[in-house]
Amino acid sequence: MLYKYSTEKLIGLQDFEITDIEKNEKEIHIFGQLRRKMHKCPCCGAETDKIHDYREQIIKDIPLYNKNAFIHLQKRRYRCQCGKRFFEKNTFLPRYHRRTNRLSAYIIDKLAKMVTFTDVSKEVNLSITTVMRTFDLVSYPPRKLPATLSIDEFKGDTNGEKYQCIITDPINKTVPDILPKRYESYLTKHFLKYDKAERDKITTFVSDMWTPYASLASKLFKNAKQVVDKYHWIRQVFWAFDGVRKDVQKQLGKEYRLCFKHSRKLLFKRFDKLNDDQKQQVNAMLYASPTLCTAHFYKEDFLKILDCKDRNSAKSALSEWINSACECGIEQFQKCAQTMINRMTGILNSFSTSVTNGFTEGCNNKIKVLKRIAYGYQNFDRFRNRILHIFSYQFSVNNKQATAL
Repeated sequence: MLYKYSTEKLIGLQDFEITDIEKNEKEIHIFGQLRRKMHKCPCCGAETDKIHDYREQIIKDIPLYNKNAFIHLQKRRYRCQCGKRFFEKNTFLPRYHRRTNRLSAYIIDKLAKMVTFTDVSKEVNLSITTVMRTFDLVSYPPRKLPATLSIDEFKGDTNGEKYQCIITDPINKTVPDILPKRYESYLTKHFLKYDKAERDKITTFVSDMWTPYASLASKLFKNAKQVVDKYHWIRQVFWAFDGVRKDVQKQLGKEYRLCFKHSRKLLFKRFDKLNDDQKQQVNAMLYASPTLCTAHFYKEDFLKILDCKDRNSAKSALSEWINSACECGIEQFQKCAQTMINRMTGILNSFSTSVTNGFTEGCNNKIKVLKRIAYGYQNFDRFRNRILHIFSYQFSVNNKQATAL
């Protein structure tokens, strides 16, 4: 008797009496029935424990010991004095289902990790479409807007659109929503669904240098400080410098091209961080082209701005650099300077806050992994819920770890 109850506890099914267990190399078959007890008639409400007959139902359960598990349930049909026949109730099997509640929960829990529907379907011995239908029961409604809002696009290629939009809370490391489009008209319509009072609570709006984001923040989040992510405005200078390097390298002869081979990393690095041999190599390349030498000077001069500790000193240094770059005669740096003039406020605000788009970019990388292992998603709603499901799970895990520490 003790062994019997221990087995039932190990299986984990409430009020289930095991009569036999059979297993082979791939499957475990558990035979049993629920404990007999009084049931209320769904017709007249009277209680009865009179059994009319038994019917066997085969139910799929979660894998046990890396084997597919099947429960052979001897279902009772009770008979009431009013003539009504009805099946007994149980807590682990929904009506008309052939798989347990915990199997559905197991599937949803597995899909909170970076796995495919195919991997889960093989593990639980169900079809891919059944696993998808089970996951479609998961739904994440839009959340409230965070006080610090970060926005960016990613290449999702779903629902006929190339780019989708992600909204994150970089302070609390959460993902409130995923949007199907990144167009300004769509984003405006979406955020107008929120009350003005809720939009006015946003204190910081972080984005890259895409103009529609700045326009959106100006129109709908008037109390928010617009911040251009540091990575995005810093790389404008490196793009300009790299454009000059490529143009110069194409014009040089063969003897100089060998010197320039694999030179990008050396030229990008701060000159005072190089060792003596690297400095000599860089000086040789700069000596070959006055244009490249000028571009390198502006790149080095720009990097000094990053050492500024406050907004005012950054404003003074950046204004001087922009004025000088506009008159340098190098087209790439003139365009770069004009871009910074257009987004000057957001760039300077990045010096007065530590908030960046780093968390958002990390989320985008994980989304790319999810998209790659699944070979893409056609259904946007399923794609959105999968992304939010994964990040919701990771957020709960991080909170538990932080609490434990």
